[in-house]
Amino acid sequence: MKNLLMLRNHAGLTQQALADHFHLSQQTIYKYEHGLAEPDVETMIQFAKFFGVSVDYLIGNEPEEPQEIDYTVDEKETINKLRQLSPLHRETINILINQLMK
Repeated sequence: MKNLLMLRNHAGLTQQALADHFHLSQQTIYKYEHGLAEPDVETMIQFAKFFGVSVDYLIGNEPEEPQEIDYTVDEKETINKLRQLSPLHRETINILINQLMK
């Protein structure tokens, strides 16, 4: 997972914070970042969704970097809060947003 370390640093997260979010150990994140272990496909998909990139980019098959988006202060705060939620709560928020968009 060639780009996990860069994405994590870009998001301002520690290995422990990322591990906590995905219910993994800090050592597991270290191993993923340094090519000592590979996550299962579902974990790769969840990492890609979390960072807003493709799995191909995450594992280093896609050369271009994620698009930089100019977020407002409110959007940044909302994204930071969303990233701190459990996967279940994030999914609940996504369902609510989809319902509001209808």
